[in-house]
Amino acid sequence: MKKAFIIGAGPAGLTAAYELLKQSDEYEVTVFEESFHMGGISKTVNYKGNRMDMGGHRFFSKVPEVNAWWEQMLPMQGAPAADDIMLQRDVPLEKGGPDPQKEDRVMLNRNRVSRIYFDQKFYDYPIQLKPELFMNMGFLQTMQVGFSYLASLIHKRPENSLEDFYINRFGKKLYSMFFEHYTENLWGRHPRDIDPSWGAQRVKGLSIIAILKDILWKIVPTKKAHQVETSLIESFRYPKLGPGELWDVTASEIEKLGGKILKGCKVVGLEKDANDHIVALTYEQDGKKIREEADVFISSMPIRDLVGGMNDVPEKEAKIAAGLPYRDYRTLGVLVRKLNLENKTKIKTVGNIVPDNWVYVHDRNVQLGRFQIYNNWSPYMVVDLEHTVWIGLEYFCNEGDKLWNMSDQEFSDFAVDEIIKMGMIDSKEDVLDTHSESVKKAYPAYFDTYEEINTLIHWLNGIDNLYCVGRNGQHRYNNIDHSMCTSFEVVHNIVNGIRDRSNIWNVNTEKEYHEAKN
Repeated sequence: MKKAFIIGAGPAGLTAAYELLKQSDEYEVTVFEESFHMGGISKTVNYKGNRMDMGGHRFFSKVPEVNAWWEQMLPMQGAPAADDIMLQRDVPLEKGGPDPQKEDRVMLNRNRVSRIYFDQKFYDYPIQLKPELFMNMGFLQTMQVGFSYLASLIHKRPENSLEDFYINRFGKKLYSMFFEHYTENLWGRHPRDIDPSWGAQRVKGLSIIAILKDILWKIVPTKKAHQVETSLIESFRYPKLGPGELWDVTASEIEKLGGKILKGCKVVGLEKDANDHIVALTYEQDGKKIREEADVFISSMPIRDLVGGMNDVPEKEAKIAAGLPYRDYRTLGVLVRKLNLENKTKIKTVGNIVPDNWVYVHDRNVQLGRFQIYNNWSPYMVVDLEHTVWIGLEYFCNEGDKLWNMSDQEFSDFAVDEIIKMGMIDSKEDVLDTHSESVKKAYPAYFDTYEEINTLIHWLNGIDNLYCVGRNGQHRYNNIDHSMCTSFEVVHNIVNGIRDRSNIWNVNTEKEYHEAKN
């Protein structure tokens, strides 16, 4: 029997393992995972019963294969969830589906609410032309935004940077208010220094014109007019116990099919022969290095580390890989009795807290980039749903910088001070508990040597038994469904003996984003 080694137990790695075991009986499949958790950056951390989603993960895709896959692993709810019952809220239910009050292996249907917090006011995300927008900005600022946008229509900038991309679509004033600071905080680089392809990938088709079209569709609903963009989705699926539950279930199914998952095993090297054929990998476990041979290698580890651990890499390709940048982050779970943020929406919530799943922070006076309200993701993420609010404060940083090197207590004090400054809570006495988590290489970045990545991809594709999948495996800002699709394509190629890799790298490069449901 042939051996297939898969590096990484995140969405891409586990999907590849499961699909290869399901579609072929020719391979003995082993997954190597550095940590002791499943799901990579899609893991869920359980702290004293309160659960933290590392990054905030919506489960929404227009890819039928992905939706069917999720349904198989975690069927949609067939009865109301705890907060649905408490609020007497009607939600779509799947006939014969599991009852989330009785079973854990279930997906919930959740409302999508995500806004921007700027100048101690909430704005829609993405920015929408509603009366609330103009009331928040005031007459003078509204006029400035309008003239700035008109100027962007008359004079289009050459799109050499992410700054150009945003100004062309929103005008310079809105860009300075809602994109410039947040983007620099997220990436640690000013938008003028970032490749415009990041914006093209994450905000496909989104502009004030697109927003107007969406508003028009709500008035005159015609199929032709309706193209709901990525950030305008109103509902999504979510695992009862957080995204990590999906990958824990998947790992269990892989083992049932005979696959192996080795935890605490960090892959540090891949060995090529003279024909550019991978013959073995080396991993570290308990301080020891172990070499294992296999026939096929599927990698979701960061390309920089993958290439850096190979022998006989050409100088040019080695330099490109070594220069690929990443952004890391730290998140602080904060348990409070209440937030000072007032729910001015018509959406009912337990305790009448603001209904947002997550909020983008555009306040230039703090480093906080985003915060999640776990109560709104799933009522089962919080031990005491009625009397506490469990939030996650997310900070973007680089491994080894000042923020990254803070002790857990220093980080907790720093972050809590910021939400006091923002008016979210009154004092440190409002905090019942905190918990810190750090995530390496959460965001592959689109600058430095990224502009030469096609050269590196071409070289990697020349290695006949190596396949790169997922967000870090392809150095592409993929969502979960895109990461899974890269693995679907890899397994298809392996099972059918297809040598060409273009289908694998073409995932998430189509003009219309996967989440834009027709």
